Amino acid sequence: MATVATVATNDDVSIARELDLGALLARKSHFLLGPRQTGKTFLIRQGLPTVRRYDLLDHAVFLELSRDPGRLGQEIPRNERLVVIDEVQRLPSLLNEVHRLIEERRIRFLLTGSSARRLRGGGVNLLGGRARVRHLHPLSARELGSRFQLERAIDRGLLPSIYFSDDPRADLVAYAGTYLQQEIVAEGATRNVPAFSRFLRVAALCNATIVNFTKVASDAQVARTTVHEYFEILKETLILHELPAFRTAARRKPIASSKYYFFDTGVVTALQGRDRRAVGTSEWGEGFETWLLHELRCWRDYHSGAALSFWRSTSGFEVDVLIDDHTAIEIKASATVGPADLKGLRALSEEMRLRRRIVVCRERRARRIDDIDIMPWSDFLDALWADQFR
Repeated sequence: MATVATVATNDDVSIARELDLGALLARKSHFLLGPRQTGKTFLIRQGLPTVRRYDLLDHAVFLELSRDPGRLGQEIPRNERLVVIDEVQRLPSLLNEVHRLIEERRIRFLLTGSSARRLRGGGVNLLGGRARVRHLHPLSARELGSRFQLERAIDRGLLPSIYFSDDPRADLVAYAGTYLQQEIVAEGATRNVPAFSRFLRVAALCNATIVNFTKVASDAQVARTTVHEYFEILKETLILHELPAFRTAARRKPIASSKYYFFDTGVVTALQGRDRRAVGTSEWGEGFETWLLHELRCWRDYHSGAALSFWRSTSGFEVDVLIDDHTAIEIKASATVGPADLKGLRALSEEMRLRRRIVVCRERRARRIDDIDIMPWSDFLDALWADQFR
């Protein structure tokens, strides 16, 4: 059952999120990772209102536990079985004590964070599989229900506070600045903030593409090796997602390089230096594709666990998304799908047997061309969450 979380807006909008924290913690501890402002804290307050919680953004709490991690075990009563630690990446050394309490007292922890970078370097492996990892994404169309508006989602993105904001442009610019300050500078991930800032804009302009690292290095005026490091920083701070290439092919040689998508359409628009995306432009098409990949990641991480990839041959045929190895999806932001839009799907079907081939688009009604389904985006999302593509 979904957890209802109250989004912090002027109207205090209540949104049922797909993650049920109580169900997650019924058997095992979990890391809950997600970028800032995706709603982790609100979800905890609504889903686990009576559970003991340590917020490591609270300076006093951080100092006490950093000086003596053993205080955690001393403060938790012997009969308590659930504990939340917010922003645990700020104090990775605390995971040693968490590990001990899981083993000796069978306490189940919810450990939240906005960065996997410091956790990987500081102790996630110390838990030795004793905690599973789940991700919280910005709002999905399914979660918003009747409040979802496609143009609004692509223009503003789906971070709760920004989707419902009365000044989304200012909030998005502030979010980008907060990210540079808190996630990059505070973590010491890079000391050259001007270089990283230049890179970040260039990387945002490469959203939804196979990245040419040499060109990015030239445009951002940094070394190619530094560009690779910076991309890893974006992935580890959950701002960027990698969509791997599907490499199995019978006839045409596939490209092995990945594509990269920023986690939110509004944030990437702000990082690109744009005010908004005009409907019908290539920029709007990029936003539509980025948004649909977000919806697919939500479905994968909250529900199915399916593998997502894309396929492109060296001769130029491409399919935007594969679900596992059985469903191929082409994403088109246009209101009319034509024969040229089907070429990639037809080429891939010559390489492998597919259960379904789909074009997700803005046409108003579903139709079928040969055995290719042309689906309005809302019909596709309904079918996705109804488990028709597993």
